[in-house]
Amino acid sequence: MAKLESVYGLHAVHSLLKSSPYRVVELKVLKDRSDRRLQQILSLAEQNGISVQSLKRASLDKIADGNHQGVVAMATPGESYTESYLDTLLATASAENTNLLFLVLDGVTDPHNLGACLRSAEAAGAAAVIAPKDNSASLNTVARKVSSGASDSIPYITVTNLSRSLKTMQEQGVWVVGAAGEAENSLYSLDLTGAIALVMGAEGKGLRRLTRETCDHLAKLPMAGEVSSLNVSVAAGVFLYEAVRQRVKGR
Repeated sequence: MAKLESVYGLHAVHSLLKSSPYRVVELKVLKDRSDRRLQQILSLAEQNGISVQSLKRASLDKIADGNHQGVVAMATPGESYTESYLDTLLATASAENTNLLFLVLDGVTDPHNLGACLRSAEAAGAAAVIAPKDNSASLNTVARKVSSGASDSIPYITVTNLSRSLKTMQEQGVWVVGAAGEAENSLYSLDLTGAIALVMGAEGKGLRRLTRETCDHLAKLPMAGEVSSLNVSVAAGVFLYEAVRQRVKGR
C-alpha cells in the first residue's frame, strides 16, 4: 500500500470524505469532542465504513503538524496531474468550444500560498492550477489544510517545462496574461472573457524571464497605498475574480 498522508482540519477532512471517501483509511478524532461539525464528519465516516479512533490531544498533535481542530484523516495520496491531463483538458475544451480559466503559479514555493491559491481558484471556477515541477510548493498537508478542501476539488497540474506548456495552451486558443507590477496595462483594461491563463510569479522575484516573454499580455493591479505589491494569493484572487466579474457581466 502507498504511504498514507495525513489530512487535518474540519473543513479539509469533511471535503475529503465528501469528494473522495475511498481514499480515507482511518479517521482519528479528539477524544470526548462531540460538537455538530465533528458529528457530521463521523456520520460520513460511518456511511462509508471508515474506522474511527479516539485519541488524546497530545497523540493527535504528534500526527498533524498544525492546527488539526480535533480531526485527522489518514488517506492514500491523491491523484497526480501532469501534462497529459492538461492536454486532455485543452482538447475537451476545444471540442466543446468552452472558455476555460486557468491559474498558473510560476515559482510559488510557500505551501500556505499554494493552499490559498487553490482555494481561490476553485471558488472562481478555474479548470486547474498549473505549476512547474521544480521550484514550486508541493501539495503537502499544509497546502491541503489551507485550501479548505479545494485541493480535492481542483486539479493541481505540475509540468516539466512551464513555458512550453503555456505555448501549448496558446496553440489551443488560450490567452496568457501575466501579473507584473511594472506592466503598462491595468488588469481592468483587459478582456478576460475568453479562454484565459492567469500567471502569477513568486513574491519578490515575480515572473521568470521565459515565462514573462511567453505571456500574450502583462497586467498590473493599481496600487493606491504605500505598499508596492500584494501577497501572491491575494493578487491571484483579485485576478481570478476580475475574470469572473467580466464573464458574469459579459464585460
